[in-house]
Amino acid sequence: MLPTFLVAMDLTALLLALPQLAADLGATSVQQLWISDGYGFLVAGMVITMGTLGDRIGRRRLLLAGAAAFAALSVVAAFATGPLMLIVVRALLGVAGATLAPSTLALLTTMFRDERQRGKAIAAWATCQFTGGALGPVLAGFLLQHFWWGSVFLAAVPAMVLLALAGPVLLPESRSDQAGRLDPASVGLSLASVLLIVYGIKQLTVENVRALPAVALVAGAVIGWVFVRRQLRLETPLLDLRLLRNRPFTAVLVALVFAGIAMAGTGLLVTQYLQGVLGYSPFASAILFAPMGLGVAAGTLTAPLLARRMKPTTAIAAGLAASAIGSLLLIGVADGRALPLAITGITVLALGTGPLFALGTGLVIGSAPPERAGSAASMSETGNYIGGSLGLALLGTVAAVVYRERMDGTSDSLPAAIAAAENRPAGQGAELLHTAREAFTAGLHVTGAVGAVIFAGLAVLVLAMRPATTAAPAPVPGYEATRS
Repeated sequence: MLPTFLVAMDLTALLLALPQLAADLGATSVQQLWISDGYGFLVAGMVITMGTLGDRIGRRRLLLAGAAAFAALSVVAAFATGPLMLIVVRALLGVAGATLAPSTLALLTTMFRDERQRGKAIAAWATCQFTGGALGPVLAGFLLQHFWWGSVFLAAVPAMVLLALAGPVLLPESRSDQAGRLDPASVGLSLASVLLIVYGIKQLTVENVRALPAVALVAGAVIGWVFVRRQLRLETPLLDLRLLRNRPFTAVLVALVFAGIAMAGTGLLVTQYLQGVLGYSPFASAILFAPMGLGVAAGTLTAPLLARRMKPTTAIAAGLAASAIGSLLLIGVADGRALPLAITGITVLALGTGPLFALGTGLVIGSAPPERAGSAASMSETGNYIGGSLGLALLGTVAAVVYRERMDGTSDSLPAAIAAAENRPAGQGAELLHTAREAFTAGLHVTGAVGAVIFAGLAVLVLAMRPATTAAPAPVPGYEATRS
């Protein structure tokens, strides 16, 4: 549980530390972007390679090596002397972080052979992941009140050291006896494709010129196509795409991507709403927003109880329907009931995704043979990262379009309107702020409606692609039949 919690926490904790860090190191706006995003880029780009590498060299060995590297690099990051040094260290932390999630998830298949026990273990794993993401900004806020920005990085060191020391004693080693050699060309293609796609998606939301992100997206897609062609020809591929022939497996992967889109997009708008419209500080907004991450954690923790009373696919679909209702609540956010509806909406939305992340991840892992558990885990994790990046770009863009239309082109963003209002006479400034906040709220309403459509569509997809009750699911060619 330790590495799962800390990797998720490290993705979000830096958000509050970034202003203080940038002032101390003299980082430019571009350097700040790479400091915050470099870690996530490399985690997303390397998780496929690391998942399959663990299958070949041993999941425990890879996990402990990654934990030791993560601890050492966290110390270096805490005492970085310049922005370039911190950018490089954060990228290396991403490589180390990419070893942790697929290794821990794959180890669960060895540690818990019983299907019910494995389901509980994966639910606990997912709970730690989302709890870490929710508590990251809160912990960062506490540390920054008492220590310097480097303390945010040092928080991970004791737990990683404990893992490196206790792991050899407590964790079993597991690897695939049928693993071939690692294909360097596939590694390079997967890394290039994911990095370019994630970079292009993220830059679409911050760049004024769209040409470079568009080129990155096209190049990433082309390289991804070459990667897929190569995997289908290899006897021992880096990523076993034959697993996609299992319909529930494919449905869950699609659901993970699109649920990530809806969650990231609505999460982005709600955090901005709390600060820009309701006027809460970043730290207060982090605390108010914590129910979203904790809601997912609660949903994942209780998912095994649902699985005892209904089929996993039915529980997942029911949860997604609840998430659609939570998204619809955001449409009602307005002056008198803004905060209660916003918090209730994101909490219900998050709670409903719990069965998807717990039972769906278990279905993905259970659909793969034990020797390919790391590869299956990496597909699940990559879906999460791609979905999150797409959500920030796509739903963020939709909300921005609604905002600009409501403002008749007089303002590009709510922060810009707030800054402009400070330089106008009191009456004009107040009017501009009121109009801008109303326009942003309209964007939040549209985002909630889009999220509701996505979740409702995913619920239908999961039910439609579940295996027939009268026949066992078709096995993946070359593998034993798997339960779904």
